Amino acid sequence: MNDRELFETYKEQVYHLCFYMMQNRSDAEDICQEVFVKALLADRSQVRDLKPWLLRIASNECSSVLRRRKNGWAKELSAYLLTRPRISNPVEENVDQREIKMEFYQVYGRLPDKIRIVVTLRYVNEMTIPEIANVLNIPEGTVKSRLNRGIKLLQQMKVFQTKEMIGNESLL
Repeated sequence: MNDRELFETYKEQVYHLCFYMMQNRSDAEDICQEVFVKALLADRSQVRDLKPWLLRIASNECSSVLRRRKNGWAKELSAYLLTRPRISNPVEENVDQREIKMEFYQVYGRLPDKIRIVVTLRYVNEMTIPEIANVLNIPEGTVKSRLNRGIKLLQQMKVFQTKEMIGNESLL
């Protein structure tokens, strides 16, 4: 089958797949064109069934475009949220940050020493797990388990501390 026959035989089927995946006529036309360009440039000598082969190319192209769009929208949204002006009270923010730090240090100080050193090296010093293992002369698995345990302990202590605060406030 020559190039023209290939296009004439399968153009509608490829277009319909693209249209239903993209939900947009112009996008479907663009992708359909890309599919046939790829198909015409490819070596078709080993392809036994052209229809499934072409529809697979079309499906992959549509998925690729949809994935790029989804990532693009997420990037645009995060860029917008990061650049949007914040209306805030610097005094309140400063006080809130101080309170959060004090709470964190209280909870953090209750961690066992072996776990606290690993958490500190990882999150304060931004060291990798192999680097921490090398510094402390312990296996990487031990570093991972201590990190995991530290994170769980911090979460549990924070939840417990919050419950204590709520309980104390209700007594007032």
